[in-house]
Parts: sequence; C-alpha cells; structure tokens
Amino acid sequence: MTTAPRPPLPPFETLEQAEQKARLAEDAWNSRDPARVALAYTPDSRWRNRDRFIQGRDQIEAFLTEKWATELDYRLIKQVWAYNGNRIAVRFAYEWHDATGCWWRSYGNENWAFDEHGLMCQRHASINDLALAGPEQRLFHWPQGRRPDEHPSLSDLGL
Repeated sequence: MTTAPRPPLPPFETLEQAEQKARLAEDAWNSRDPARVALAYTPDSRWRNRDRFIQGRDQIEAFLTEKWATELDYRLIKQVWAYNGNRIAVRFAYEWHDATGCWWRSYGNENWAFDEHGLMCQRHASINDLALAGPEQRLFHWPQGRRPDEHPSLSDLGL
C-alpha cells in the first residue's frame, strides 16, 4: 500500500517544523471528524489514551466517535514541548462539557512517533480532567472548528 506523504516529514530539525506538525494535528482534532483525524495515523498505529489501548485506524475512528459524542463543544490547543528526529512531545488542554452541562478542562501530554511518510505510528497520552466551577471559567471561546491564529497559546493563557 502506497501512502501519500503528510508533511512536514521527519526528521523534525526545527521548532517551526514541529510546531507546524502539532498545529495540523490540533486543526484536525478541532474538526471533530473522526475519519479525517484517523487518516493522519498509520493503518496499524498504536495508542495509549488514558487507560485505553487502541490499535489501527478503525479503532482510532471508533474511539474518537465515542469521545466526541460525550465531550461536547470540544476545543483543543496543543503546544510543542520537545522534538527530535521522528518524535514530538506536546502538552495540551481542551475544554468541553458533558450532557449535564458541566464544563471541564482536560490537561495532558502526548508523545508522538512518526513514520517516514509523516504519519503518526505511536501516540501515548496522559490526561487529567478538571471540573470548571461554571462556564465563566472557560478560556477557549472561538467558534467550533480551527482555533484562530490570533487566539492565545497555552503559555499566553497561563496554562
């Protein structure tokens, strides 16, 4: 099977390359389109997400479909922490609410490994959830979809 390259391709030699790759991932996840997101991973990609172990695009798509059915009005920001060769580490935060209207901010770290085509072959995510006292504590207020370029980063928000 031939895979179309998904630039930028490893090795990631500059912060700009790593940030571009992280922003493309953030944009895809903010689309909340499980099929679109799954295409950024190798067909046999391996994930650890909290306490779940997932392998392959079909399981990734099923996981994300379930996730976004319960994590409503999801908005995500990723920020590069470190990069080297075919690996990138990011920290992230996302806000969402549950079916009862309770708002949450989830914080975490991800370690990514990419194949030569720029597809992610491994994703290890550690995530913690913080219940917000109310919607007034939200910090991510852009319309659903891609975060505007002028929106503050995690560091700018003090997260």
